[in-house]
Amino acid sequence: MEYMRLQTPRGVRDFLGAETAAKRSVEEAFHRTFTSWGYQEVVTPTFEFAEALALGNGPDMAEKMFRFFDREGNTLALRPEMTTPIGRLVAARLRNAPKPLRFYYVANVFRYEEPRAGRGREFWQAGVEMLGSTAPAADAEVAALALQSLEATGLQSFYVDIGHVGYFHGLLAEAGLDEEGRQAIRRALLHRDYVALEEELNRAPMSAGSKAALAALPRLRGGLDVLDRAAALTSHPQAHAAVEALRAVVAVLQDYGLAHRVGIDLGMIKDLDYYTGMVLEAYADTVGFPLCTGGRYDGLLARFGYPCPATGFVATVDGIMMALNREKRARGEEDMYELPPRWLVAASDGARGAAFAIAQRLRAAGESVELDVEGLDGETLARAGRERGVQATVFVAADGSATMEGPPELRARFAQLTGQGAPSADSSAAAPLWEE
Repeated sequence: MEYMRLQTPRGVRDFLGAETAAKRSVEEAFHRTFTSWGYQEVVTPTFEFAEALALGNGPDMAEKMFRFFDREGNTLALRPEMTTPIGRLVAARLRNAPKPLRFYYVANVFRYEEPRAGRGREFWQAGVEMLGSTAPAADAEVAALALQSLEATGLQSFYVDIGHVGYFHGLLAEAGLDEEGRQAIRRALLHRDYVALEEELNRAPMSAGSKAALAALPRLRGGLDVLDRAAALTSHPQAHAAVEALRAVVAVLQDYGLAHRVGIDLGMIKDLDYYTGMVLEAYADTVGFPLCTGGRYDGLLARFGYPCPATGFVATVDGIMMALNREKRARGEEDMYELPPRWLVAASDGARGAAFAIAQRLRAAGESVELDVEGLDGETLARAGRERGVQATVFVAADGSATMEGPPELRARFAQLTGQGAPSADSSAAAPLWEE
């Protein structure tokens, strides 16, 4: 149909100008922070064998994969997340590499699901994976790096919650529920549907103590005192081991001076089934969805034939862009989708070399400069600049002198970079900048 020639499929989008610059700024903040912590960037294929991706992600995520066939009849899929491809990479090529391994990525991923705020069917992620360590300090580093990287993007109002899936599994084991009952409670907690949770708890056969502990999960959120309350609700060893594991992680964060920025949430249930230990989520006050998610996944690489502990987190670039923009607006600051100033440099006949030299000097100083290709003269240059959203124009006359129009701060910038004054176009004097 004709509309398909001009429209994009549902759940994907174009990025233009200022929005592209904002996206790049967020991604570069992650690049800088991850690299400074000793993580090495990896790039994996955009599509892989569907069986490998499903092996790592389980049936829920497998249903959301975009699948297609190659000419040999193999079933391929676009990657729905990045942790599984990195796990496959380590199991295939890095079994004998010294551990722990520290990797990071910034990449687009694809999921066939309903688009929602901050995430379409194609969206961008930035994340880290630490492979080969079971130490609480490894989990603490992941939480600390989540804090540091979000701060590096410029976000100010955010927090990180940590939990442990072992506590939930311990409560389920203590309750003696069958698989159907476990999954029903898991779904209710995952969607934070507390009415459904209450109905499932009333329906399922379990002791009053187990029912009270599972019902309390949504309220086990806050400061370090949550761990004491959680330990008092159960006698199951798996649940108690989870509480002690979180205490060890918090102890490391206290040593780092970061524990005050981290909360406890033992009702945190993840939508991927490979998590085995600590889990985390990061939120901002300006959006209602997690900006970061992650945790420990010690069993994932074993699915590829290589048992290896691992932990990590991923941030959604699209969501962080939304949170940043809303935060800036709330403070009355400039929209993050504003492009940096652009310059337009034009020349009369015989002055192209001088105009090019001026443009190069501005570019070398980090300015964004367009060089006129339409033969604009002094009268039409300023109007053309305004129409194209250019903040400053420079016209170089045949004798090498230059005239400029623009705001005072850019006029001062021009004078600083060229070493000479920059009179406006209506001034009677023009500053000769280049000798013929």
